[in-house]
Amino acid sequence: MPGCPCCPPPVDYDPIFNDRAARDELRAYRRDGPQGTTRRLIDALVAEGVKGAAVLDVGAGVGVVGFELLDAGASSLTDIDASHAYLDAARSEAERRGLEDRATFHFGDFVGLAPSIDLADVVALDRVVCCYGDARALAAAAVDRSQRVIGLVYPIDRWWIRLGIRVANLALRVGRQSYRGYVHPVRVVDGAIRSGGFERVFLKRGWIWQVVVYRRVVSIDGLRRSPA
Repeated sequence: MPGCPCCPPPVDYDPIFNDRAARDELRAYRRDGPQGTTRRLIDALVAEGVKGAAVLDVGAGVGVVGFELLDAGASSLTDIDASHAYLDAARSEAERRGLEDRATFHFGDFVGLAPSIDLADVVALDRVVCCYGDARALAAAAVDRSQRVIGLVYPIDRWWIRLGIRVANLALRVGRQSYRGYVHPVRVVDGAIRSGGFERVFLKRGWIWQVVVYRRVVSIDGLRRSPA
């Protein structure tokens, strides 16, 4: 309830991830295609096999990962974002590409929405962990919805990255924004995913970001899967 001291206030992502930012990102995607860690995440997921896969793209932004996986042979896409502008941009791009019958869009907090979202073969979280305060809950929700593969891009827990986030968060606080950035310990994210029956099959680290892909080895019903 409003004002409950035990519940954090909801985060408003719209002032940060706004119409202008969405237009700029969509324009860059149409011009240059996927770049940097997003490109590496897509390639790593495709290497795991996406033909006929149902894809769940969490914090999808303008839809880059999901659209590329559809182009690579995925059968369907569920796009979730907590920014109205980014969700509208992704929906518009899907219409432009003629993908309306293969893509569905949901606005809101993935952790809260997860129980109502269909299971997917592939779950992607590209630069989403750094935008969410409860990394363990976010990872657990991804585990709960993924039948086969989870791929993430999130910051490495290094002192200079933590310092940069603190400075950025101070500026956000001064500007009275509810949004905050986070550098979560790798052990928290990795542990939550592994404990859900996954093993890490890909890791690429740079100065700031890491691209990680996990494959399910214990099925949702608790049976251990044989190596592919």
